[in-house]
Amino acid sequence: MRLFVAIQLSDELKKNITGTLHDLKQKGVKGNYVPTQNLHLTLAFIGEIDDPGAVKAALKNVSFKPFKLALSDMGTFGDLLWVGMKGNQGLSAAAKSVRDALDTAGIPYDRKEFKPHITVIRKASGNWKQVTAPKGQMMVKKISLMKTTFRDGKPVYSEVASF
Repeated sequence: MRLFVAIQLSDELKKNITGTLHDLKQKGVKGNYVPTQNLHLTLAFIGEIDDPGAVKAALKNVSFKPFKLALSDMGTFGDLLWVGMKGNQGLSAAAKSVRDALDTAGIPYDRKEFKPHITVIRKASGNWKQVTAPKGQMMVKKISLMKTTFRDGKPVYSEVASF
C-alpha cells in the first residue's frame, strides 16, 4: 500500500486553486494537471508499506495546535508547478511532529527537506507567471494518513485515518 501523510484542503481552497488552474489552461500552460480531488499538502511521503497499522500507531503520537494555512504564491521545482503558502510555524511544527513520530517508530519515509507546497501541474511548460496565484486560507485541525490507488492508470487518493 502506497502511503503519505497530508493536510487535506478545504473545499474553498480547492475551488480557488482550481480557478487558477483554469486560468493557466486558458493562458496555454501545458502539463499534467492535478485533479481537484487530489489537491493536498504532503507532510511526509512514506511510499510502499505492507501494513498501515504501524503508521497509524505512530501517528497517534503526533500533536499540534490548530493553525491557519494561507495560500500565497506559485513556484516550480524543475517542471513541477506548485502553490505555496505563507511562512507558518504551526505548519512547520506539525510536519516536524509527524516526521519525529515516524522516526521514533522506525518507519522509513522520504527525508527530503520539508518545503511546504501543493503540487498543481507535473511536467508543466509555458508562462505560468502571467497568472495570479490563488488566495485563500483555512484552519488546519487534523492531519490525514492517505493511500494512493490507481484507477485507469491515474492516482486516486483516499484517507486511511485522521489524527
